[in-house]
Amino acid sequence: MQNLAPIALFVYNRPQHTERTIKFLQENDLAGKSNLFIFSDGAKSKSEEENVAKVRALINQVDGFKSVKVFERRENAGLANSVIEGVTKLIKDYNQVIVLEDDLITSPHTLSYFNDALNRYRDEEKVMHIGAYMYPLKAEDLPQSFFYRAATSWGWATWGRAWKNFEPNIDTLIKQFDKKKKSAFSIENKMNFWKQMLEFKKGKNNSWAIRWYASIFLKGGLTLNPSLSLVNNIGHDGTGVHSGINDIYNVVINPKPITEFPGVIEEDKKAYQVIKRFLSTRKGNMVLRVKRFVREKLAQYFSK
Repeated sequence: MQNLAPIALFVYNRPQHTERTIKFLQENDLAGKSNLFIFSDGAKSKSEEENVAKVRALINQVDGFKSVKVFERRENAGLANSVIEGVTKLIKDYNQVIVLEDDLITSPHTLSYFNDALNRYRDEEKVMHIGAYMYPLKAEDLPQSFFYRAATSWGWATWGRAWKNFEPNIDTLIKQFDKKKKSAFSIENKMNFWKQMLEFKKGKNNSWAIRWYASIFLKGGLTLNPSLSLVNNIGHDGTGVHSGINDIYNVVINPKPITEFPGVIEEDKKAYQVIKRFLSTRKGNMVLRVKRFVREKLAQYFSK
């Protein structure tokens, strides 16, 4: 295997999530051969200082990797700025990177999947992003991995040649979309990707991920994905910056390694249809939607 990609782990103020994320990462086959870089954002307010300090005490004790380097910010940069800056830094030094956040538990084979794919598609200009998460799809006969247009942000990897296309300016991105592109971008209007772009412009979200997907999409890029997820997000308990309490996207992690990769560099038509079907029915019928809405509102109320 070629040189292993560095791992960027972004943490903030959730010591328990961070601890679990690191524990699962340490159990990866390639952990002991990989360099880990942990980026710890500064506290946004006085009330968060204690948890940030707890996280920092934890990350400064981490072992089980080839090397561990911790970057602690004094001020709060926010997740988007932290990710963009950290990814850019490691890309500059290593020309490739694996990116994780503090609420993701991984399979023991996640790092192997990333590194295999990074090596396999290193010189394929069209392949711009490797995702480790996949929705809980109900399709038995999808290949182990496939190409798709949208980029998932729960565990991913990329190369310098792709990251140089990242366009952080929302206006520059938005003006390149016409009606047809908006529809294709949002999976024929089955997913709220375009709405996320407009909300970013209005200051209602601060997502690096939607701008990264838009940058990939506008370049005609593709993302590699497993048909069975190699990560699960444990941040949907109301503690996350951007996550509601939401079980739609909960998955059982694939226990097996991914050994098969697509040879043809084009979007998998079948996988696209399966994902589109999942997205169009993911919220269930009206009764389920109302129940979920009430449950989320109650949880928010009681967590105040």
